Amino acid sequence: MSAMTSDSDLTAAGVQRLVAFYESLAPESLQQLGSYYAADAFFKDPFNEVRGVPAIAAIFAHMFETLHEPRFIVTQQLVQGERASLEWEFRFRFRRWNAQASQCIYGASLLRFDAQGRVSHHRDYWDAAEELYEKLPAIGALMRWLRRNASVKR
Repeated sequence: MSAMTSDSDLTAAGVQRLVAFYESLAPESLQQLGSYYAADAFFKDPFNEVRGVPAIAAIFAHMFETLHEPRFIVTQQLVQGERASLEWEFRFRFRRWNAQASQCIYGASLLRFDAQGRVSHHRDYWDAAEELYEKLPAIGALMRWLRRNASVKR
């Protein structure tokens, strides 16, 4: 690395590329995932914990199979050294339940980048109970009841 290029500069460039990729993500772009993720990258979200580009691509392929018009909107970015965090909105419609209603999940990703500016560690944080389960027909009523009864009474 030259004296003119810092870890933060390399990471910031990687973040910009990754954000552009995610905000235009489509089934046909999944084959490009290896340009953004290290071959042995780690990925974890509330439902999955995998390692390697093919396994990460399978998660997104499944997303496109099960949801209608999924898309990410990155609303905030922070970069420090080889680490970054993104705040995002994930918008979609269910294919099976209430297919006409738009859904939105708010979340954040913590990322680490390798020396080539590719993601080596990707951890997504979002509240599956509030953001997803409460919106499902059968389990939603139970989840809302649990939240009401577990919260502080005012």
